[in-house]
Amino acid sequence: MTREEFIHCANTWAQQRVPFLFLIDFEIQKPWIRRLAEVDDAEVLFDFPHGRNTPRVQAPPVFLQPHPVPRASYQTKFELVMAHLLRGDSFLTNLTIKTPVETNHTLRQLFQAGVSPYKMCFRDEFVFFSPECFVTVADGKIYSFPMKGTSEVAHDPDGQLILADPKEMAEHVTIVDLIRNDLSTVANTVEVSRFRYLNKIVTPGRSLWQVSSEIVGSVSDEFSSRMGDLLIALLPAGSVSGAPKKKTMEIIARAEGECRGYYTGVAGVFDGHTLDSAVVIRYVEKQNHKLFYRSGGGITTRSQWEREYAEALAKIYVPIH
Repeated sequence: MTREEFIHCANTWAQQRVPFLFLIDFEIQKPWIRRLAEVDDAEVLFDFPHGRNTPRVQAPPVFLQPHPVPRASYQTKFELVMAHLLRGDSFLTNLTIKTPVETNHTLRQLFQAGVSPYKMCFRDEFVFFSPECFVTVADGKIYSFPMKGTSEVAHDPDGQLILADPKEMAEHVTIVDLIRNDLSTVANTVEVSRFRYLNKIVTPGRSLWQVSSEIVGSVSDEFSSRMGDLLIALLPAGSVSGAPKKKTMEIIARAEGECRGYYTGVAGVFDGHTLDSAVVIRYVEKQNHKLFYRSGGGITTRSQWEREYAEALAKIYVPIH
């Protein structure tokens, strides 16, 4: 499906109040959309706040063993990104890595085992467990909840260390400003309604703090009945790309050396009234019968490669109860 075909379907179905499920890749080269009534659970399993097509069941405990990429390999990518940051080509670049993993589950079994606000298993290609809303559109309002900043609860019991960290503060402020500017392209009276609050995420053997903010605006008349145009206008998601977007996307492609595909894209559901969507992160994909977990983080001139490498590895998990 082309970008134009996706926009037409999403615009038309939203105007007609036809519920649909959609998935858009990071490069916007292969968007996918289906009417909810036509979604085949043999192809796609999903469980979002505004819809799901499978019951929630208990699954066996998850074994997930990463085989981290060499530190030197990450350092090379990091230094390339840092060179661009120091030249002023970008002031925030999201750098990600692909880590081989082993597990005792199939992708569909991982989907059943994981617990997350947004999760999807797409064919036998990938599964994701995203804690991050991209945008929600309802009653003429658009909301976004950018996440930036992660720390282990064991090392930061009340979350105050990450909230006080100047590097984390600078990075979060940058993302909030970027998302606020993005929303202003499709909305009026955009404001930050909550700034830097904590969510706790439970993973096997540890818990993490995730720092978020809430941004809200009134959808402009131009986009109020054009959900396809609205989504494409906001992509790629600022929290997983950077700024300025065009140049930063070029830096990402050079540093990472391959397309991300659906990883860090957007998936969501329109239930006939509300459009709710997530950034496609916490992502396990299958390539040539092998599994890889994709993770990463935002890089600024204040970043240190050892800390960023450790953060990317800390994000390799399947969230559980």
